[in-house]
Amino acid sequence: MARIVYGVHGYGRGHATRSLSVLPELRRRHEVLILAGGEAYAAIWPDLPVVRIPTLGYYYGRRGRRSNWQTFKRNLPAVLDLILRGPAFQMVLDAVRDFRPDLVISDAEPYTHRVARRLHVPRIGFDHFGVMAYCRPRLPWGDRLLSRRDVLVYKALMGQPQRVIVSSFYDAPPARPGVCVVGPMLRPQVLGVQPRPGGFLLVYLNNGVHQFTPRVDAALRGLDCRVLVYGTQRQGSQGNLDFRPPSNLPFIEDLAGCRAVISTAGNQLVGEALHLGKPMLVMPEDCVEQRLNAAELERMGIGMRIAADAISASAIRAFLAEEQRFAARIRRHQRDGRAEALAAVERFIAELTSRPAGGLAPQTAAVRG
Repeated sequence: MARIVYGVHGYGRGHATRSLSVLPELRRRHEVLILAGGEAYAAIWPDLPVVRIPTLGYYYGRRGRRSNWQTFKRNLPAVLDLILRGPAFQMVLDAVRDFRPDLVISDAEPYTHRVARRLHVPRIGFDHFGVMAYCRPRLPWGDRLLSRRDVLVYKALMGQPQRVIVSSFYDAPPARPGVCVVGPMLRPQVLGVQPRPGGFLLVYLNNGVHQFTPRVDAALRGLDCRVLVYGTQRQGSQGNLDFRPPSNLPFIEDLAGCRAVISTAGNQLVGEALHLGKPMLVMPEDCVEQRLNAAELERMGIGMRIAADAISASAIRAFLAEEQRFAARIRRHQRDGRAEALAAVERFIAELTSRPAGGLAPQTAAVRG
């Protein structure tokens, strides 16, 4: 039995839902201290004990698009705290040191990554962004230079973990030893529901305050079916739209019973929709990772992508006209990566806790899930 600190990045709910797919089993096998902030804390605490920590986030400008300038400006105090080991860093450091972990697992959570490095505790990076940092995905030519920028920022914040697990709904070969690519991480609640055909659409936006634009609103109201909307600050029914608050099990029940999903292009939700056989119309955020996810979803033939500022009721109807084709192809790509990920975690624990942290074991081979 190992003592594990598990850090979860708090922006959006995807990091939390990925973590919730493995945390119950990890807690059964090991002693685990969970650290999370933001929306991840809110998603985890009803089910598992979790310590709240600060979190970084993205910020938005006009028309619901991510603003690099606003993101840089508003995160600067926290980044300086990380670099200069300020009060928030010290708080996380004290919590980790008091727990005396054998290793740290981090889902893109920079405080736990940097604290582990400071304490010389070995680390496992376990997220989806590693598909860009530690694998060789099929990046569109126009995004290759931008991806290098994003990877540099990611590695500057996270450092270089000794081992990496990448969860992805599509395949990408590892670029170095010590990297394991696994399938989508499915929570027990997702595995426990039965998918069923429904007449309503499910909309999920990870930052609906900015992403639920008048154009998106008009497109959804122009449909002749019920639409459940998650991710905004609204609640209640307005015409054919039913605004729902954030939730775990109610959201999963709605996902299992919907006709199709309209969403941003986060890896975690795509994996869950794929498992439940739901076609997706994705509106990727203005970032390389989501554009890559959207391109892979189209390449696999399990859905379509559209720019948020181009969406319309007619575009949604065109997507729904193809749902039988998408559903037939979805069945070829369904996969549960939990067993693969847990096996990789146990293997990496054995490798990392039997030697000092700092560097890959020369005999460790790259593994492709």
